[in-house]
Amino acid sequence: MNIQELNNYSNPTGFRGRSVLKVQLWWLVYAVLFKPSPQIMYGWRRFLLRSFGAKIGRDVIIRPSAQITYPWKVEIGDYSWIGDDVVLYSLGDIEIGSNTVISQRSYLCTGSHDYASNNFDIYSKKITIGSQCWLATDVYVAPSVSIGNGTVVGARSSVFKSLPSNKICIGSPAKPIKDRINN
Repeated sequence: MNIQELNNYSNPTGFRGRSVLKVQLWWLVYAVLFKPSPQIMYGWRRFLLRSFGAKIGRDVIIRPSAQITYPWKVEIGDYSWIGDDVVLYSLGDIEIGSNTVISQRSYLCTGSHDYASNNFDIYSKKITIGSQCWLATDVYVAPSVSIGNGTVVGARSSVFKSLPSNKICIGSPAKPIKDRINN
């Protein structure tokens, strides 16, 4: 019984959102100009991402070790922070609100494969992270998830379903455990 035939796999037309040349140019710019840039050069990294179509708000902090697959599919609001070794696996759109922190080693994954497909078809679904959120260290966010404004997701949590606003959420799968209260 053949349940997975990878020799029949192919990316859907236009899946990357830009030409193969533009994708390869981004990876070159990322390797040569983005990743080795000094830590304090946040404006430089914002400029590079905007040059490739990302919508990056005012005074966004993006660490040089962050990985962005396709910048043209990323939008980040004003004053947000993207920490060390964060992966924005932007096969689909990623929208991050203002004043939001995505802490180190977190992974926002907009794409996966259909395990039931003989061809192992790939798909992408948008991730939306609201404003004033905090995803603590090593949080995984699955395709099609929305996290409401003001929500905190605890360290090492895995988010497979959307989370409401103004909650503290932990676990795998992440679930709300209490309200986030403004002191």
